[in-house]
Amino acid sequence: MLTIHRGTGVRVSDAPGCPVDRGYALVVSADRIAAVGPYAELYEEFGEGARVREWSGTIVPGRHEPDGAALLEHTYWPDPREAAELGTEPLTGDAVAALEMTDTRWGASARRGLQRLLASGTTSLSGELHRPSVRTAVQRSPLHHLPTARAHTLEPSAPADFAVFADDGTSLADDGTGLADDGACLVTVLGGRLLYRRR
Repeated sequence: MLTIHRGTGVRVSDAPGCPVDRGYALVVSADRIAAVGPYAELYEEFGEGARVREWSGTIVPGRHEPDGAALLEHTYWPDPREAAELGTEPLTGDAVAALEMTDTRWGASARRGLQRLLASGTTSLSGELHRPSVRTAVQRSPLHHLPTARAHTLEPSAPADFAVFADDGTSLADDGTGLADDGACLVTVLGGRLLYRRR
């Protein structure tokens, strides 16, 4: 089944300076992009029988997180049940050293961290993983674990890995976590599957 994803526009590359093509949409077939272009043209060609998803933001290539290993192996992502004691923000440095960390606890933390990465529009990460439970969490997650960063583009035959970001001026955070500002990412799609949607 084909799905047409329509936002306010599409940015087809994550290369600096790549413009947003307003009024564009993309067509997904299984796990690949079938077409990118003006919504009216795509709907005329593919609309009959296709599912149309409307998003209130710009469709962009999924983010690559180059510091994925550090975010999962040296950062502790608290369980919501620990919020009263540890808060809800990721912990690093001395705060992590003060915790009694086991391999099982690292694995649970990594799973929560991976969910936060999905919620930031991330579709791939890199970095060498040393902790067995973290490595297992990454292997079982839908995110791509790559040896190095790769260019992400939205073009026919490319993997259907993309995100939708709100058109409200929010941008990626510069706080050392590499994650998006709260509310910036509305949707994350990996392999054509909707894996995160902001509630």
